[in-house]
Amino acid sequence: MTQNFKSGRLRGRLAPSPTGALHLGNARTFMIAWLSVRSRSGTLLLRMEDLDHPKNKPGAADAALADLRWLGLDWDEGPDIGGPYAPYTQTQRRIHYVRALETLRARGLAYPCVCSRRDVECGQSAPHTEDGLFYAGLCRDRFADYEAARRVLPPDRLPAWRFRVPQGEIVRFEDGFCGLCEQEVSAVSGDFVLARDPDGAGYMLAVVVDDAAMGVTEVVRGDDLLPATPRQLLLYRALDLTPPVFIHVPLVVSEEGRRLAKRHGDTRISALRAAGITSEQVIGLLAWWCGWAAWGERLTLRDLLPRFDLATLRREPAMLTPQVKAAMKIQA
Repeated sequence: MTQNFKSGRLRGRLAPSPTGALHLGNARTFMIAWLSVRSRSGTLLLRMEDLDHPKNKPGAADAALADLRWLGLDWDEGPDIGGPYAPYTQTQRRIHYVRALETLRARGLAYPCVCSRRDVECGQSAPHTEDGLFYAGLCRDRFADYEAARRVLPPDRLPAWRFRVPQGEIVRFEDGFCGLCEQEVSAVSGDFVLARDPDGAGYMLAVVVDDAAMGVTEVVRGDDLLPATPRQLLLYRALDLTPPVFIHVPLVVSEEGRRLAKRHGDTRISALRAAGITSEQVIGLLAWWCGWAAWGERLTLRDLLPRFDLATLRREPAMLTPQVKAAMKIQA
């Protein structure tokens, strides 16, 4: 499978999630996405990805929009301003996921699964992959329908929907930053989870359906999602949809190379604002991490537009060093 490239007007997107406050790592990726679109006079939409209900924090969606605006980011379509593909909030788009799931079921590509994480772990014959567990297809062809699967579970648990992955197929695509990538999905993850919701309202299915429905032609996101891209490309094909260009960029990490967490200091944009750090200081830091600014330079996003060049983006992860913490007044 080869990724298709859309012609015509560039459409990118920002996709914050209200599961927590926006931090420096999120901000850097959103900045790169914004610069990529604005430097080429494209259209930028914002979609709130709020399907992860148990982790959603009250007020986090509005706070994310406020932090993005404070940094200088803007968008042409979104939940706050509307647009031709409204609604731009995923919990208001469930009917689209229902239809997509119905299509996959009709084509024999989606089935209910009652396996718990422990069940899957016990079925491992190889070490876990970096982004999840391998699933051996224990529930393939096990249930006649979703209700039959539901009856074997306790009332507080629901079946998940899994995608039936073709065996042995190599998915290949050209990433806009990482270059040629390939994966045999059936060997790496097996049949993967589409959603843990009866209507198919889960990240893996929803992000594919929404990007296609909203005409997104470019997706810039962290390279932690690179291993999931081949699975999403299988979904694009299964639903007769055209995928966007994917650009996976390095993350911001701690000195130990780990994803940012509270133990590494308070890197929330709101905390930096409260400490008296200016948006120009933050943008300057993000640009320095990318290789587009000198240390200590204070910049706006507009200042960065003529400097933006994906080819010069640093290949290694950005690191939260003591020097950075001191400059940004980041408290442990």
